[in-house]
This record gives sequence, C-alpha cells and structure tokens, in this order.
Amino acid sequence: MRVNTNADQTLDTVGPRLKHLRLRRDVTLTTLAAETGISTSTLSRLEAGLRRPTLEQLLPLARYYGVTLDSLVDAPRTANPRVDLRPLACPDGSFIIPLTRRPGGIQAYKFVLPTGSDDTVPDLRSHEGFDWTYVLNGTLRLVLGDQDLLLQAGEAAEFDTRTPHWFGATGAGPVEYLALVGRQGERAHVRATTDDR
Repeated sequence: MRVNTNADQTLDTVGPRLKHLRLRRDVTLTTLAAETGISTSTLSRLEAGLRRPTLEQLLPLARYYGVTLDSLVDAPRTANPRVDLRPLACPDGSFIIPLTRRPGGIQAYKFVLPTGSDDTVPDLRSHEGFDWTYVLNGTLRLVLGDQDLLLQAGEAAEFDTRTPHWFGATGAGPVEYLALVGRQGERAHVRATTDDR
C-alpha cells in the first residue's frame, strides 16, 4: 500500500495549475509544445494529472509562463511576502507583469503596451471570465463587442469576457493598465469607507 505524502499531494496539484495557466493565456497545447520542446501528449498527460512532472519539464514551463517554480508547485510561502514581479515579454513588444502569485481566484496583472497605430484592426477574443481594467498612464483602446472606447488615465472598465474584446495602445503613445481577471461571475468589489469625524 502506498502512503500519500505531502510531496505526492503537492505534485497532484501541478496538473490543474498548468492547465489553468495555459487556458488563462489562451494558448494551445501545440503552441506550448513548440515553445517548450515538450510534446503535446506529455503536456496533456501532465495537465490531466496522468504523469508526474519532472524538473526538466517544469523549468521550461515556468520560463514560458513567466512564473517561479514555487508558484507552479504551490510551495509553502516563506516569511517574505513580496511577489516576483518579473515581466513577461510578448512578441508584439508589450509586457505583462503578474501581480498575484497563485492560480485560482481573482488574478491581478499590469500590462505595458508600446505605442500603437490608430488604424490597427483589432483581433477580438472571448473566453469565460470577468475583467476589471484600470488605466494608469496613457490612452487605452478597448474594443468591446460593437463599442470602440478610448479610456484615459484614471478610468476603469469592467465586463464579462464572453463579450468579444481587444485591448491596444493608440498612436498617442504607450499605455499602462491594471487588470483583475476572475472566473465567470466572479467580480472584483471595491470597498471604501469615509471618516466624517
């Protein structure tokens, strides 16, 4: 009889975590295989929990997703509460900075987009979830269904991500924005209190 150890339990959670990361980034197994050198069948078995990950597999996956090995295996937190703010570089010159450590629940990201073009034809995408976006600097173009919006610094938008959408910078310059992304029906709630004393 095999005893289920803490290490076994930790490794059992890696598959769902890998699948969540891939789906959240809207990446196919084929694309991931090409980027990491791990076969699609192995990636599929890892995500399904049918195969235990090795360090040789976890390293390229962590590198591709821009996360630490600790976050992939859900290692216990140390006394240091800082989040690893290593940016993920995208082929279009933009950067994504994960602001939360763990998959599951509402995820926070900072996006930095280079100067765009005002005549860019958006490639609208949709997926399960809910998005809350806040512009820090610059002008963010948000195409949401049949709406084409320009959001300025200090403005926010929230929407169901099943609505086809696209984010981009304008010709006015680069843009930085924060995004909170949750599961379907999971919205970010902003609470504030005032002290009238």
